[in-house]
Amino acid sequence: MTILKSDIDALAWDKQGGLLPAIVQDATSLRVLMLGYMNRDALAATLDSGRVTFFSRSRNAQWVKGETSGHVLELEAIDVDCDADTLLVSARPHGPTCHLQRSSCFPAASGDGLAELDALIATRERERPQGSYTTRLFESGIRRMAQKVGEEGVETALAAVAQDDDALLGEAADLLYHLLVLLRARGLSLADARRMLAARRG
Repeated sequence: MTILKSDIDALAWDKQGGLLPAIVQDATSLRVLMLGYMNRDALAATLDSGRVTFFSRSRNAQWVKGETSGHVLELEAIDVDCDADTLLVSARPHGPTCHLQRSSCFPAASGDGLAELDALIATRERERPQGSYTTRLFESGIRRMAQKVGEEGVETALAAVAQDDDALLGEAADLLYHLLVLLRARGLSLADARRMLAARRG
């Protein structure tokens, strides 16, 4: 379930001395970013402020992730497990989460590569770096982007019929990339497409 402030007292605080482990997951890529601990006050502060807040066992004090570095974790949602003694925090990181300047404290943690690509495309659209192919696509306009999706779709279909698996996978990757750019140009995202797919289940 998704935690609300009214749910705080119903959690199993007594199991671990008033603390609950809080697993933080990137809301976009689904990559596990870090593990921290929350007490009642830290959980309440997280819900109130929208910035993930922990209780430091070593300092015996509450702390906001990124309060010094600026690499805060913007809260999306908090779920609780079936025993009500572990939290799953969905957040949007602003900068690296790990103190070693890595995106995750778990360097081999897997994530959703397609979602990460979508996030990168969103950054390219916003920042428009010079020399970027993605920037050139955005500046070419919707018609050209739509044309590229059509071309890549045809090339993917042809590869499926007449080429080997590597060729098909390469064309499929090109098609997915150009489709994500087109969606973003229309103000949409991979998450929107996934919601549409989820609504069609059944």
